[in-house]
Amino acid sequence: PAMTKERLAEMRDEFWFTQPHYGGSKEIWDALKAAFECQDMATTRVIIDSAGIVVAAPDMTVCYDERGAKYEIPMFIVCDPVNLASAPHAARA
Repeated sequence: PAMTKERLAEMRDEFWFTQPHYGGSKEIWDALKAAFECQDMATTRVIIDSAGIVVAAPDMTVCYDERGAKYEIPMFIVCDPVNLASAPHAARA
C-alpha cells in the first residue's frame, strides 16, 4: 500500500524524537535533523560542517561525529518514498 504524506511526517517525527535515546549526541541528532529539513544545499553544508559531522555515505545515510559515534539515517528521512500518496479525502473514524 502507498504511504500517505501524513504517515511519512509521523514516521519522521518519531524517528527524530526517539533516535537520540539510542546513542550519539543530541546536538548531532539536532544538527542532522536541521540539515535534512533544510531546502538549501549550501545551508545544509554549513550545518554539517559546523557540527563537525563526517558524511560517510553519499546519500548521508551514514554519518559520524568527531568522537567516532555512528549515526544511521533511514531512507524515509533522506527522501520521500516513490509510492507516496495523498491522504484520503474522507475523514477516518
